[in-house]
Amino acid sequence: MRPSVFRSVVATVVTLALGLLLAGCGGRDADVTANRTTSTDTAASADSADSAGSGAPLSGSIIVSAAASLTGVFTELGATFEADHPGTSVEFTFDSSKTLATQIRSGAPADVFASADPADMDSLVDAGLVDDSPVVFARNSMAIVVKPGNPDRISTLADLPSAGVISLCAETAPCGRYAQQILGRAGVTLPEDRVTRGQNAATALAAVARGDADAGIVYLTDASATAGVDTVEIPAADNAEASYPIAVVNTTANRDLAAAFVDLVSGPAGRAALVAEGFIAP
Repeated sequence: MRPSVFRSVVATVVTLALGLLLAGCGGRDADVTANRTTSTDTAASADSADSAGSGAPLSGSIIVSAAASLTGVFTELGATFEADHPGTSVEFTFDSSKTLATQIRSGAPADVFASADPADMDSLVDAGLVDDSPVVFARNSMAIVVKPGNPDRISTLADLPSAGVISLCAETAPCGRYAQQILGRAGVTLPEDRVTRGQNAATALAAVARGDADAGIVYLTDASATAGVDTVEIPAADNAEASYPIAVVNTTANRDLAAAFVDLVSGPAGRAALVAEGFIAP
Protein backbone atom coordinates (compact mmCIF):
# COMPACT_ATOMS: atom_id res chain seq x y z
CA MET A 1 0.00 0.00 0.00
CA ARG A 2 1.28 3.41 -0.87
CA PRO A 3 2.13 5.71 2.10
CA SER A 4 -0.43 8.33 1.06
CA VAL A 5 -3.26 5.80 0.96
CA PHE A 6 -2.21 4.37 4.33
CA ARG A 7 -2.26 7.80 5.94
CA SER A 8 -5.76 8.44 4.55
CA VAL A 9 -7.15 5.19 5.98
CA VAL A 10 -5.64 5.89 9.42
CA ALA A 11 -7.14 9.40 9.48
CA THR A 12 -10.57 8.04 8.63
CA VAL A 13 -10.41 5.42 11.38
CA VAL A 14 -9.28 7.99 13.97
CA THR A 15 -12.08 10.38 12.98
CA LEU A 16 -14.72 7.66 13.31
CA ALA A 17 -13.37 6.60 16.70
CA LEU A 18 -13.43 10.16 18.04
CA GLY A 19 -16.99 10.67 16.78
CA LEU A 20 -18.21 7.57 18.57
CA LEU A 21 -16.43 8.58 21.77
CA LEU A 22 -17.94 12.09 21.76
CA ALA A 23 -21.41 10.74 21.02
CA GLY A 24 -21.18 8.44 24.00
CA CYS A 25 -20.11 11.26 26.32
CA GLY A 26 -22.89 13.49 25.01
CA GLY A 27 -25.49 10.81 25.69
CA ARG A 28 -24.23 10.36 29.24
CA ASP A 29 -24.29 14.14 29.82
CA ALA A 30 -27.83 14.34 28.48
CA ASP A 31 -28.88 11.49 30.77
CA VAL A 32 -27.28 13.23 33.77
CA THR A 33 -28.99 16.53 32.85
CA ALA A 34 -32.33 14.79 32.42
CA ASN A 35 -31.89 13.02 35.77
CA ARG A 36 -31.02 16.31 37.47
CA THR A 37 -34.07 18.04 35.96
CA THR A 38 -36.37 15.21 37.04
CA SER A 39 -34.94 15.28 40.55
CA THR A 40 -35.40 19.05 40.78
CA ASP A 41 -38.99 18.90 39.52
CA THR A 42 -39.80 16.14 42.00
CA ALA A 43 -38.36 18.15 44.88
CA ALA A 44 -40.33 21.25 43.84
CA SER A 45 -43.53 19.23 43.70
CA ALA A 46 -42.82 17.80 47.14
CA ASP A 47 -42.16 21.28 48.57
CA SER A 48 -45.43 22.54 47.03
CA ALA A 49 -47.37 19.65 48.51
CA ASP A 50 -45.77 20.19 51.93
CA SER A 51 -46.57 23.92 51.75
CA ALA A 52 -50.19 23.32 50.72
CA GLY A 53 -50.77 20.97 53.62
CA SER A 54 -48.83 22.89 56.27
CA GLY A 55 -51.79 24.97 57.58
CA ALA A 56 -53.39 23.54 60.71
CA PRO A 57 -57.19 23.16 60.52
CA LEU A 58 -59.24 25.76 62.39
CA SER A 59 -60.84 24.72 65.64
CA GLY A 60 -62.59 26.13 68.68
CA SER A 61 -65.41 28.62 69.03
CA ILE A 62 -65.99 32.36 68.68
CA ILE A 63 -68.68 34.85 69.69
CA VAL A 64 -69.78 37.36 67.06
CA SER A 65 -71.44 40.55 68.30
CA ALA A 66 -73.48 41.87 65.37
CA ALA A 67 -76.09 44.51 64.63
CA ALA A 68 -79.64 43.21 64.94
CA SER A 69 -80.29 43.91 61.25
CA LEU A 70 -77.73 41.20 60.41
CA THR A 71 -79.54 38.44 62.32
CA GLY A 72 -80.83 36.45 59.35
CA VAL A 73 -77.83 36.62 57.04
CA PHE A 74 -75.23 36.15 59.79
CA THR A 75 -77.04 33.11 61.15
CA GLU A 76 -76.86 31.66 57.63
CA LEU A 77 -73.17 32.55 57.28
CA GLY A 78 -72.43 31.04 60.68
CA ALA A 79 -73.86 27.71 59.53
CA THR A 80 -71.81 27.92 56.33
CA PHE A 81 -68.65 28.65 58.33
CA GLU A 82 -69.17 25.69 60.65
CA ALA A 83 -69.81 23.39 57.67
CA ASP A 84 -66.61 24.61 55.98
CA HIS A 85 -64.59 24.14 59.18
CA PRO A 86 -65.75 21.01 61.04
CA GLY A 87 -65.13 21.20 64.76
CA THR A 88 -65.70 24.96 64.98
CA SER A 89 -68.60 26.80 66.57
CA VAL A 90 -69.93 30.32 65.99
CA GLU A 91 -72.22 31.95 68.55
CA PHE A 92 -73.97 35.27 68.05
CA THR A 93 -75.07 38.22 70.12
CA PHE A 94 -77.47 40.45 68.17
CA ASP A 95 -78.47 43.91 69.38
CA SER A 96 -78.10 47.56 68.48
CA SER A 97 -74.54 48.47 67.55
CA LYS A 98 -74.40 51.04 70.34
CA THR A 99 -75.43 48.46 72.95
CA LEU A 100 -72.91 45.92 71.66
CA ALA A 101 -70.08 48.48 71.62
CA THR A 102 -70.91 49.40 75.22
CA GLN A 103 -70.89 45.72 76.21
CA ILE A 104 -67.50 45.11 74.56
CA ARG A 105 -66.11 48.21 76.27
CA SER A 106 -67.34 46.77 79.58
CA GLY A 107 -65.56 43.46 78.99
CA ALA A 108 -68.37 41.32 77.57
CA PRO A 109 -67.00 38.28 75.69
CA ALA A 110 -66.74 38.88 71.93
CA ASP A 111 -64.31 37.84 69.23
CA VAL A 112 -65.78 39.72 66.24
CA PHE A 113 -67.79 42.96 66.11
CA ALA A 114 -70.02 43.84 63.15
CA SER A 115 -71.63 47.26 63.40
CA ALA A 116 -74.39 49.04 61.48
CA ASP A 117 -72.67 52.36 62.07
CA PRO A 118 -68.99 53.28 61.61
CA ALA A 119 -69.22 55.64 64.61
CA ASP A 120 -69.76 52.75 67.04
CA MET A 121 -66.89 50.82 65.45
CA ASP A 122 -64.63 53.88 65.57
CA SER A 123 -65.26 54.25 69.29
CA LEU A 124 -63.78 50.79 69.85
CA VAL A 125 -60.91 51.41 67.45
CA ASP A 126 -60.02 54.56 69.39
CA ALA A 127 -60.12 52.58 72.62
CA GLY A 128 -57.78 49.95 71.18
CA LEU A 129 -60.40 47.23 71.60
CA VAL A 130 -60.68 46.11 67.96
CA ASP A 131 -58.36 45.91 64.96
CA ASP A 132 -57.54 49.38 63.68
CA SER A 133 -58.55 48.58 60.08
CA PRO A 134 -62.24 47.54 60.07
CA VAL A 135 -63.62 46.32 56.74
CA VAL A 136 -66.88 47.76 55.38
CA PHE A 137 -68.67 44.66 54.06
CA ALA A 138 -72.17 45.94 53.25
CA ARG A 139 -74.45 48.94 53.04
CA ASN A 140 -78.16 49.38 53.74
CA SER A 141 -80.92 51.96 53.44
CA MET A 142 -84.09 52.79 55.37
CA ALA A 143 -87.75 52.21 54.58
CA ILE A 144 -91.20 52.97 55.96
CA VAL A 145 -93.16 49.96 57.21
CA VAL A 146 -96.94 50.00 57.62
CA LYS A 147 -99.69 47.58 58.53
CA PRO A 148 -100.76 45.17 55.79
CA GLY A 149 -102.87 46.94 53.20
CA ASN A 150 -101.51 50.33 54.30
CA PRO A 151 -104.79 51.49 55.91
CA ASP A 152 -103.39 54.97 56.66
CA ARG A 153 -102.40 55.36 52.99
CA ILE A 154 -98.85 56.42 53.77
CA SER A 155 -96.81 57.03 50.62
CA THR A 156 -94.15 59.52 51.76
CA LEU A 157 -92.38 60.65 54.92
CA ALA A 158 -94.71 63.67 55.01
CA ASP A 159 -97.66 61.33 55.61
CA LEU A 160 -96.23 59.86 58.83
CA PRO A 161 -97.57 62.54 61.23
CA SER A 162 -101.11 61.60 60.17
CA ALA A 163 -100.59 57.96 61.19
CA GLY A 164 -101.44 56.68 64.64
CA VAL A 165 -98.46 55.27 66.56
CA ILE A 166 -95.05 55.45 64.85
CA SER A 167 -92.31 53.00 65.79
CA LEU A 168 -88.68 54.13 65.65
CA CYS A 169 -85.43 52.76 67.02
CA ALA A 170 -83.91 54.22 70.16
CA GLU A 171 -82.15 57.51 69.43
CA THR A 172 -78.82 55.97 70.51
CA ALA A 173 -79.16 53.06 68.07
CA PRO A 174 -77.88 53.54 64.50
CA CYS A 175 -81.35 52.92 63.01
CA GLY A 176 -82.73 55.62 65.31
CA ARG A 177 -80.07 58.10 64.26
CA TYR A 178 -80.64 57.33 60.58
CA ALA A 179 -84.41 57.84 61.01
CA GLN A 180 -83.83 61.22 62.63
CA GLN A 181 -81.53 62.24 59.77
CA ILE A 182 -84.17 61.30 57.21
CA LEU A 183 -87.01 63.07 59.01
CA GLY A 184 -84.90 66.19 59.58
CA ARG A 185 -83.85 66.30 55.93
CA ALA A 186 -87.51 66.02 54.89
CA GLY A 187 -88.61 68.66 57.40
CA VAL A 188 -90.99 66.22 59.11
CA THR A 189 -91.67 66.42 62.85
CA LEU A 190 -93.42 63.55 64.59
CA PRO A 191 -95.55 64.11 67.71
CA GLU A 192 -93.48 62.56 70.53
CA ASP A 193 -96.59 61.33 72.31
CA ARG A 194 -97.27 59.04 69.37
CA VAL A 195 -93.74 57.74 68.95
CA THR A 196 -92.70 54.40 70.44
CA ARG A 197 -89.07 53.35 70.39
CA GLY A 198 -87.51 49.91 70.22
CA GLN A 199 -84.05 49.06 71.53
CA ASN A 200 -82.91 47.98 68.08
CA ALA A 201 -84.15 47.55 64.50
CA ALA A 202 -85.74 44.17 65.21
CA THR A 203 -87.85 45.41 68.12
CA ALA A 204 -88.90 48.58 66.27
CA LEU A 205 -90.08 46.48 63.34
CA ALA A 206 -91.81 43.94 65.58
CA ALA A 207 -94.05 46.68 67.01
CA VAL A 208 -95.56 47.27 63.56
CA ALA A 209 -95.74 43.55 62.73
CA ARG A 210 -97.65 42.89 65.97
CA GLY A 211 -100.02 45.77 65.34
CA ASP A 212 -98.78 47.81 68.31
CA ALA A 213 -97.74 50.60 65.94
CA ASP A 214 -99.26 51.81 62.69
CA ALA A 215 -96.04 52.70 60.89
CA GLY A 216 -92.29 52.85 61.44
CA ILE A 217 -88.91 53.55 59.91
CA VAL A 218 -86.52 50.59 59.82
CA TYR A 219 -83.84 49.06 57.60
CA LEU A 220 -85.05 48.14 54.14
CA THR A 221 -83.57 44.63 54.43
CA ASP A 222 -85.56 43.96 57.62
CA ALA A 223 -88.74 45.38 56.15
CA SER A 224 -88.45 43.26 53.00
CA ALA A 225 -87.83 40.05 54.94
CA THR A 226 -90.63 40.41 57.49
CA ALA A 227 -94.15 39.04 57.13
CA GLY A 228 -97.04 41.04 58.53
CA VAL A 229 -95.95 44.45 57.21
CA ASP A 230 -96.01 46.33 53.93
CA THR A 231 -93.04 48.37 52.78
CA VAL A 232 -93.02 51.91 51.46
CA GLU A 233 -89.62 52.71 49.98
CA ILE A 234 -87.95 56.05 50.64
CA PRO A 235 -86.38 57.73 47.56
CA ALA A 236 -82.58 57.66 47.50
CA ALA A 237 -82.39 61.46 47.57
CA ASP A 238 -84.23 61.49 50.91
CA ASN A 239 -82.73 58.32 52.35
CA ALA A 240 -79.74 57.57 54.56
CA GLU A 241 -77.11 54.96 53.73
CA ALA A 242 -75.89 52.75 56.53
CA SER A 243 -72.35 51.35 56.30
CA TYR A 244 -71.50 48.07 58.04
CA PRO A 245 -67.88 47.60 59.21
CA ILE A 246 -66.53 44.39 60.77
CA ALA A 247 -63.36 43.76 62.79
CA VAL A 248 -61.69 41.27 65.12
CA VAL A 249 -61.89 42.15 68.81
CA ASN A 250 -58.38 42.43 70.23
CA THR A 251 -59.15 40.42 73.36
CA THR A 252 -60.07 37.31 71.37
CA ALA A 253 -58.45 34.05 72.40
CA ASN A 254 -58.88 32.59 68.92
CA ARG A 255 -57.66 35.23 66.47
CA ASP A 256 -57.23 32.83 63.54
CA LEU A 257 -60.83 31.64 63.78
CA ALA A 258 -62.15 35.19 64.25
CA ALA A 259 -60.15 36.45 61.26
CA ALA A 260 -61.42 33.56 59.13
CA PHE A 261 -65.02 34.54 59.89
CA VAL A 262 -64.28 38.15 58.96
CA ASP A 263 -62.79 36.88 55.69
CA LEU A 264 -65.95 34.87 54.96
CA VAL A 265 -68.24 37.84 55.58
CA SER A 266 -66.17 40.27 53.52
CA GLY A 267 -65.34 37.77 50.76
CA PRO A 268 -67.31 36.60 47.70
CA ALA A 269 -69.49 34.08 49.58
CA GLY A 270 -70.44 36.60 52.24
CA ARG A 271 -71.11 39.31 49.67
CA ALA A 272 -73.40 36.98 47.71
CA ALA A 273 -75.38 36.07 50.83
CA LEU A 274 -75.72 39.72 51.85
CA VAL A 275 -76.85 40.88 48.41
CA ALA A 276 -79.40 38.04 48.33
CA GLU A 277 -80.86 39.50 51.55
CA GLY A 278 -81.14 42.97 50.03
CA PHE A 279 -77.94 44.54 51.33
CA ILE A 280 -75.88 46.73 49.02
CA ALA A 281 -72.35 45.62 48.13
CA PRO A 282 -69.73 48.05 49.49
